[in-house]
Amino acid sequence: MELKIENLSKTYANGVQALKNISLNISNGMFGLLGPNGAGKSTLMRIIATLQDSDTGSVYFRGIEVKNNKPKIRKILGYLPQDFGLDPQIEAIELLNHFAILKGISNKSQRKQLINELLNQTNLWDSRNKRLGSFSGGMKQRFGIAQALIGNPQLLIVDEPTAGLDPGERNRFHNLLSEIGENIVIMLSTHIVDDVTDLCKNMAIINKGEVYFNGKPSDILNSLQGKIWIKEIDKTGIHQYSDKYKILSTRLFDGQMLVRVYSEGSPHVSFSNCEPNLEDAYFYTINGVNSNLQ
Repeated sequence: MELKIENLSKTYANGVQALKNISLNISNGMFGLLGPNGAGKSTLMRIIATLQDSDTGSVYFRGIEVKNNKPKIRKILGYLPQDFGLDPQIEAIELLNHFAILKGISNKSQRKQLINELLNQTNLWDSRNKRLGSFSGGMKQRFGIAQALIGNPQLLIVDEPTAGLDPGERNRFHNLLSEIGENIVIMLSTHIVDDVTDLCKNMAIINKGEVYFNGKPSDILNSLQGKIWIKEIDKTGIHQYSDKYKILSTRLFDGQMLVRVYSEGSPHVSFSNCEPNLEDAYFYTINGVNSNLQ
């Protein structure tokens, strides 16, 4: 395994236990870390990225213990945090050059070639001389990936990368991650289920600082086959259904409400059986009715 997380726990000074004995093994490719806001995802990411320490437990990357070898890990690490500050007055190419210097790339021609390659790879070449304050949300995220890729990292951590992006920017960002994710470890933290559906062969669902599920998306979907039911109802009658059925999700469609429920058998003749999706699995897991999946 490339990235090994063993019995990781973290409690903050205010008493909030962000992580509770987390253990994960992650190999090359895209790994999705799915969970609601406040689940502990960002804390886990920051510990792996050497930005804070755990109280107990260890993280190893390719046999290197992270906590006691931070400078060594940082040389092979790329990190895109959920919120990263950018000077709005500085040009994109100028800031990438600065980051490359900080990363230890001292040769000017080598640095220039690398920056040009990254700008083209992230589709920012035409905007290279623009100030970062003029960038859209998607452009800023692509710039964030460009800076994270400086130094050819073996481990790339991206925290909530598509939050706030429009569909077009989100698709472009997905394509970019897919291109770079074949030969390195990419850990993608998100609360957006579709990000994991589209990108990740392996995943974990984390909630309240604990791992609720760890495996392939197909594993959890197969376990729900024949157990997801759907019905179109009047939105004013949702309360009578929530009292009787295990509702996973609801959404409005053409003025009516579509309700999806979990049931081992047909909950009622008015329901139709449907294919489970990862959103069903996510809500099923988070709601704590999945003892057979842990």
